[in-house]
Amino acid sequence: MLDSVRRSRSILPILLVSFCVAAQEPEAALKALVTTGEITVRGQTRQYIVRHLPPSSFPDLPDTVANELNQRGCLIPQTYQAHQPENAVHGNFQRAGSSDWAVLCSVKGTVSLLVFFDSSAKPSVLASAHETQRLQVHESNGVLGFDWGIGAASPQAIHDAQIGVSPRPPRADHDALSDSVVDRKTIYRYFANGSWSQLDMPD
Repeated sequence: MLDSVRRSRSILPILLVSFCVAAQEPEAALKALVTTGEITVRGQTRQYIVRHLPPSSFPDLPDTVANELNQRGCLIPQTYQAHQPENAVHGNFQRAGSSDWAVLCSVKGTVSLLVFFDSSAKPSVLASAHETQRLQVHESNGVLGFDWGIGAASPQAIHDAQIGVSPRPPRADHDALSDSVVDRKTIYRYFANGSWSQLDMPD
């Protein structure tokens, strides 16, 4: 449980070396891309680092989606495992053959999971949390990093993940949105009959 939070923003260029696209951004624009601070966890003070990328780091985003993200002031947080831009993903989330996007959008320390159907400018918000609620230790020195990752899960990937579920669910006909805590748990969000639900997975 997090007892207190102190946040600051600074440039940490060494942490952005692996992000080739981000390296092309003007230096002034990089100032807000790394959030550092300290939190108190079970009475112990821990440092944390959260790296972000601007929407411009994802050139495949449709203009309508990119414009909405920029209007909201979104930065896209990266997991501590990231070696290339992530957490803005394309998939067939609404139905087979649809062209949809899911994005983690961080604004003033709060991260929202947005889904844009058929590249619509008006997304649905599936979940939200403060960045400091999505941290875990990933270095021997105890530094915390961002642990929320999303992806597109194909029908085959869903089918494989459901091994052990009895009775075995019917095979999906379009993608699910995988919503993961890095190295821990993944849930699969699936849109059908006009609403989102979580697919059954083995315990």
